[in-house]
Amino acid sequence: MGKIPVLVIHGPNLNLLGTREPDIYGTTSLDEINTSIYDLGKELGLGLEIIQSNHEGQIIDAVQQAPGVYQWIVINPGAFTHYSYGIRDAIAGTAIPAIEVHLSNLHNREEFRRQSVIAPVCVGQISGFGYKSYLLALHAIAGNTVEHKG
Repeated sequence: MGKIPVLVIHGPNLNLLGTREPDIYGTTSLDEINTSIYDLGKELGLGLEIIQSNHEGQIIDAVQQAPGVYQWIVINPGAFTHYSYGIRDAIAGTAIPAIEVHLSNLHNREEFRRQSVIAPVCVGQISGFGYKSYLLALHAIAGNTVEHKG
């Protein structure tokens, strides 16, 4: 059996991890997180591509180009979580199962952060475990026994 191809998308401001509000997001840099993602992906037999963008249109383009290439998407939409119907519609339109992840627990933060327009079109949402939210998503993918067309 070949590697399960997974696209990991980091949204806006995640390039600042390690220095951006460390009391909320921790001190682990995006490069360190990506290394952990790649290491676990290799161990679990996943083929990973990781991108980061501060631009909504680039994220939409990446999701729209995913069919036929990836079987899963792991996405941390950052602030787009709360208002990007464009990203939501792109995920829904691809029919590729997606997992929404967040470093912080959205439900114990400001009221506006508690609503995700992305989550309803995802298989699930993982939040509050720091960078390990991504790793938990990879475990969910590797442990999934349901076949998805991709």
